[in-house]
Amino acid sequence: MGTTVFERRQPAASVVARALENTQQSVFWLDDIARPDYPVLRGAHSTDLVVVGGGYAGLWTAVRAKERDPQRRVILIEASRIGWAASGRNGGFCESSLTHGYDNGASRWPDEMDLYERLGLQNLDEMQETVAKYDMDVDWERTGTLSVATEPHQIEWLAEAENFLNAEQIRAEVRSETYLAGAWDKHGAAILHPAKLAVELARVATELGVEIFERSRVRSIESDRGGRQAVVTADGSVEAAHVALATNVFPSLLKRNRLMTVPVYDYVLMTEPLSDAQLTAIGWQNRQGISDSANQFHYYRLSADNRILFGGYDAVYHYGGKVRAKYEDRPETFQRLVSHFFTTFPQLEGLRFTHKWAGAIDSCSRFCAFFGTARGGRVAYATGFTGLGVGATRFAADVMLDKLEGLKRERTENEMVRSRPIPFPPEPAASIGVNLVRASMDRADHNNGKRNLLLKALDAVGMGFDS
Repeated sequence: MGTTVFERRQPAASVVARALENTQQSVFWLDDIARPDYPVLRGAHSTDLVVVGGGYAGLWTAVRAKERDPQRRVILIEASRIGWAASGRNGGFCESSLTHGYDNGASRWPDEMDLYERLGLQNLDEMQETVAKYDMDVDWERTGTLSVATEPHQIEWLAEAENFLNAEQIRAEVRSETYLAGAWDKHGAAILHPAKLAVELARVATELGVEIFERSRVRSIESDRGGRQAVVTADGSVEAAHVALATNVFPSLLKRNRLMTVPVYDYVLMTEPLSDAQLTAIGWQNRQGISDSANQFHYYRLSADNRILFGGYDAVYHYGGKVRAKYEDRPETFQRLVSHFFTTFPQLEGLRFTHKWAGAIDSCSRFCAFFGTARGGRVAYATGFTGLGVGATRFAADVMLDKLEGLKRERTENEMVRSRPIPFPPEPAASIGVNLVRASMDRADHNNGKRNLLLKALDAVGMGFDS
């Protein structure tokens, strides 16, 4: 087995240790904003639509519901705080892809990829229009993304891209000696401040007339004989004609979806702001989001105040599939990320990291969201975004609303939206399987990208990973 560039060019251990000396275990994005408080749900309420979940999917659903019908009464219920989970701690990449990358979609629905690409780009354009319409302060930058090759076998994966860049061209964009080639998708992505997007969506929702309740965990959904749904919390309830479930990585309120997703932990670092000299040393004047092309890939981008967010590589599943705060501090992963950061940018040695954090990703076996209804079409759901949901959640909101309204549209009458992924097995098989796949992906990265029999078998049954 070979070695990767991140193993061949490791910085000194002292460089890694110094960079992490005073790093806070805290989410930079959430520390960087003021969040308004919303009340706890108490007593009995009645409405037309109740949305469960105060992340992007739930917030977009509430906003789009009011934009479609300003007279519709909408209540949104969040178990903790608005945007506190994945929506407030992701990398802030907002991509047009609805299928977790072209290759993942093409391997599953090749005959409809032109449709998904068009719908995804339309969705991203409409997000940008919404940001402008409501004067949303979210640090939106339509910079596009760079995909980079850091190993020779990855060059051919990028060679057919419309905006292929050779080694000299990619290093003219961003100065890293690890880059062997790249591709620049100039139109299909933006970067933004993820927590600001959540807070601003909540602001817009309330201005449109949505009632928001925080710290109100939904315990159950109950149906009466007339088909009305009651969403029940510890201190109150909401009766509604329709329910939209946007609970992301947390256990589904519908039994049918309990084995459809697993929580996989992703880890992130944020540097202190770069000086002008440090920025000059790495170039990056076009401020694109960047990811490399390995199975275990890194993603990184500049913030509005010129910090570098650097995350990815390790994707960790814990036995039992629980979401736990204790899983967020993983020293070996943060040390590995720092090492890989200075391998990528040795000219930034001495830079320190101010924040480190983690979040759970709602991973499903097809690596992009799935959709459906329950309770005679009165409950809709969307989940399983698998880490590329910043943009796709808006599309999911419209799908859920279409389904609740009984509308058949281009975005609902396609195989991606109509089909469901293969469920994960229960424990202990889930833990064994996830960790075997992770090990196989690592082995492929060390073997010129060649997939072993396990990965090939999963590809054949529709559970393969190809982002």
